[in-house]
Amino acid sequence: MNLHEQLGALEMGVDQLIQAVVAPQAENIPETSANAANAAEAAAQETPAANHASSESKAQNVASEATTAAIAAEAAEPAPAPGEAPAAQLQPTLEINRPAQNEITMTIGGQTVALRAEQIGQLIEELSNARASMTPEPPPGIPPGWRFVSTKNPVMAVQKQSNGDRLLVMRHTGHGWVPFTFSPDMVIQLYMMLTKG
Repeated sequence: MNLHEQLGALEMGVDQLIQAVVAPQAENIPETSANAANAAEAAAQETPAANHASSESKAQNVASEATTAAIAAEAAEPAPAPGEAPAAQLQPTLEINRPAQNEITMTIGGQTVALRAEQIGQLIEELSNARASMTPEPPPGIPPGWRFVSTKNPVMAVQKQSNGDRLLVMRHTGHGWVPFTFSPDMVIQLYMMLTKG
């Protein structure tokens, strides 16, 4: 399976997961002629080139659509009467299972998708890129009870940047290639830490 096919399979799996979350919400939105016209217009504008858009722009579009659907579903719900407690909304739950050594299944709202090693790698990369721009940041210290798998003597690549920084890319068995950029001062600190008796 080439990379293009792997990305297509991953995108299909992600689309299925998103549909499992968005579809139940969309069922609560009353169909209007404006909604139908917008859906028909969007379907008419799809082209084969649009199907090959980057996974990042697809993820942004899906997130935007999910937000729009959630807002519309919220607006469609009647407001509680004065003195009446708002009804609790049931959110779909995420279940992750490992039925085989080289397979993970993810279930959201009753919809299950099986992911193989290549797809899991792509998912980790996409989630990692998204998480890097989110707040709050990961904790500054190692959290108690943190579970991890370390890679002994990882494969590494180093590249000198034009500003004097060093790009160090290390291959972790679970996370894949993980890049770090070090300023010259940090390179010295890292060397001292690693050679400290």
